[in-house]
Amino acid sequence: MAAALRYLPVPRRWTIRIGVPRETAKYERRVAAVPESVGKLREMGFDVVVERGAGSLAGFTDQAYEAVGAVIDGADVAWGADVVIKVRPPAASEAALLAEGSLLISLLQPERNPGVLESIAARKAGALALERIPRVTRAQKMDVLSSMANLAGYRAIIEAAAALPGPLGALVTAAGSSRPGKVMVIGCGVAGLAAVAAARALGAEVRAFDTRAAAREQVESLGATFLEVDFKESGEGQGGYAKVMSPEFIAAEMALFRAQAAEVDVIITTALVPGAKAPILLARDIVEAMRTGSVIIDLAAEQGGNCEMCVPDEVNVHNGVKIVGYTDLVSRMAGHASKFFAQNLVNLLAEMGGGKKFVVDHANDVIRPALLVEKGEILPPPPKKEPAPAPAPVAKPAPVAKKATPPPEDLVPAQQHIMVPTRAAWGQTVFGLVLIAVLFALGRFAPTDFLQHFTVFVLACFIGWQVVWSVTPALHTPLMSVTNAISGIIVVGGMLQIGGGMDAATVLGAVAVLVATINIAGGFLVTQRMLAMFHRGES
Repeated sequence: MAAALRYLPVPRRWTIRIGVPRETAKYERRVAAVPESVGKLREMGFDVVVERGAGSLAGFTDQAYEAVGAVIDGADVAWGADVVIKVRPPAASEAALLAEGSLLISLLQPERNPGVLESIAARKAGALALERIPRVTRAQKMDVLSSMANLAGYRAIIEAAAALPGPLGALVTAAGSSRPGKVMVIGCGVAGLAAVAAARALGAEVRAFDTRAAAREQVESLGATFLEVDFKESGEGQGGYAKVMSPEFIAAEMALFRAQAAEVDVIITTALVPGAKAPILLARDIVEAMRTGSVIIDLAAEQGGNCEMCVPDEVNVHNGVKIVGYTDLVSRMAGHASKFFAQNLVNLLAEMGGGKKFVVDHANDVIRPALLVEKGEILPPPPKKEPAPAPAPVAKPAPVAKKATPPPEDLVPAQQHIMVPTRAAWGQTVFGLVLIAVLFALGRFAPTDFLQHFTVFVLACFIGWQVVWSVTPALHTPLMSVTNAISGIIVVGGMLQIGGGMDAATVLGAVAVLVATINIAGGFLVTQRMLAMFHRGES
């Protein structure tokens, strides 16, 4: 620990140091911090020490870390920091390097790594498991499982396309054409939806299945077909995961997979139950129903696999079908995966107060569920919050009967029911009478040609008013181009009427030209302003 102190620009009590050790797990190429995230951590007030060569497999050099203010040193210094951030669970030899009172932030998965919590507790250190961060809206920016699953689903399709003997999308050549590949995705969580999107982008015909009915809309929005079983049962579980289904539902599910296996070229399985072995979804007979050359990508291989024939970290060929059990799909894109992982950790450390106010807050509903060890003590799961009871209905006071207001004594009963016309009512009545008189005079004395033109004019006004005022205001601007075209016709027609003598048709033609011209000018002005809203000036 004394060796670490010499790198701190201020006394240790004022600055929290973050250590980034190198990953030692087999096939792991990611790193918990990248130069970009180190710069952000430095801005938050942390000091950062990176083990020498920690980011080399992900494409990040020691010089890149030093350029943003990190210290490059050995494994003992990185592990001896106040906060250690890591991707994979530590080995026993690595946990022995933790400093007393420090905090390890990593994917721990104690149900698959027995003894990891005990080795951390033996050093009187703390541990925060990233996989235990609750899947709530506020914690999405810290959810490493979702960001990694997104990459895993995408990479699964890339591996399937590489293993498939033909193209995944349709091809048309001078020598002939090929049909698009057929892909079935089982499990429409983050990884499954990423696989659906990637397969559709490559031109494949995609089908997807999930026990949760809510996944249908997401699948169909990506252009895939949602498969269903003829059995009604909800698959919604806790924390956004699917629950374990009944034996009857599973039997119907297997029948669906068996029928689909004979048709599809690629199957992607993503079904996982937290803390348990992956459920078997593709039994031997389903694999044997697939055509020779077909491919299965098992994203649950690290937890035993969804395919009965899956061998972790290997490609097992059974009856001509390739079962890909790679457990390092995300690590095969180490550069981008490390960036996503590191940004999740930056958001988490900001949630914990940053470098100046860093605290492990038990009252924080994001931090406490993920905190498994604190100061050498293995913590029990936090108590589940009970839903707040509904407020008791408040008794409303009985309505007080209102006394009827007696009529004025100076009015007789017959007078109380007389409706006195208002000024507006008199105005409407007078306008109606005048309009009737004008129409009668026109019909009696106006020439026949004028009446025909006037009738068309009135109908045009009425229809135009209905067309414009019946349209939603949000559509008035698109409608402007149509009204401009109509106004142009009106201008031409009005100009033809103006050419005659000084009669009523000439006057109406002039008015039509004036109004239509105003409408056209206004239409162009409004359209120009709307286009200016989308125009970006040159920088």
